[in-house]
Order: sequence, then structure tokens, then C-alpha cells
Amino acid sequence: MSKLMAVDQRNQLRDIFNRFDMDSDGSLTHLELAALLRSLGLEPSGDQIYMLFNKMDSNGNGAVEFEELVNAMSPNMMTEQNIINQKLLLKVFHLFDQDGNGFITPSELALAMAKMGQPLTDRELTEMIEEADTDGDGVISFSEFARVMAKSAAESFGSPVPSP
Repeated sequence: MSKLMAVDQRNQLRDIFNRFDMDSDGSLTHLELAALLRSLGLEPSGDQIYMLFNKMDSNGNGAVEFEELVNAMSPNMMTEQNIINQKLLLKVFHLFDQDGNGFITPSELALAMAKMGQPLTDRELTEMIEEADTDGDGVISFSEFARVMAKSAAESFGSPVPSP
């Protein structure tokens, strides 16, 4: 597949891969892969992610490197619409991440929601952070943001997205 993927698609996939490689170790964990796939508009179940991960991990090291991802991607996964959706999601994330550090803090979330005419109570703010912050570090990363947005969109259309 890597030979069939256009250079620009490969570059776009590399950018996406790097955004979801949260520890910058050159590979993806199960959770990072799930967030990446959901940001592309795909909605795999937890079991599907597990099976896909194991199939992609061709060297058996327990992680998915970029070339393994490229080799596993089908052309329809990298459609122009999926790339546009991912870029739009990143733009929205940056509206919340006002200092540009790659994380949305509780104060940034509160300020952004207030600017949108939706001020939050302390309780609402705490609940939103707790729902999105899957790793418990007190801030929302792009992958956590993408997961929440994918879940919200799926629920709006009546098909819940299971957690990985």
C-alpha cells in the first residue's frame, strides 16, 4: 500500500501520525491509534481497534510505527474529506488551546465556552474535564479532544462510539 499512497497523502498521514504520537517515540499505542482513526472519521469498536492494532504491528513489538500504519491504510481512509475533517478538528482545538502548548487547560476551556455564550459553572467545567481527560493529567490533549468530539458526533447521530 505504501507505494500506492500519493506523496501528499503520505505527508498528511505523517503529520497526523505525529500529532497522535503523544510521547514522540515514533510509534502509536492502542489508545493513540484509536484516537487517530476516530479523527479521520472512522468509528472502530474497541475490539476492532485491538484486532487492527495486532494486524498492523507486523514486527510484533507492541506498537505501530509509521510505516506499519502506511502499509495498513486503504486508499479510502485517506480521502480528501477525512483530511479536511481532521484539519477542521485541529483548528477547533486551537481555538480552545489559546496558549498553543498542545493542551486545553480548565481555564482555557472556561474562557472559550464563555466566549461562545455558554459560560460554565464550576461543576460543569469539572465534569467536562473529567469526561475528556482520559489520562488524568488535568488537561485535554488533542487526541482526547478528538475522541470526545467523535463520541459527541456519533451520539448526535444515534450511534455511540465505544471507548477503546
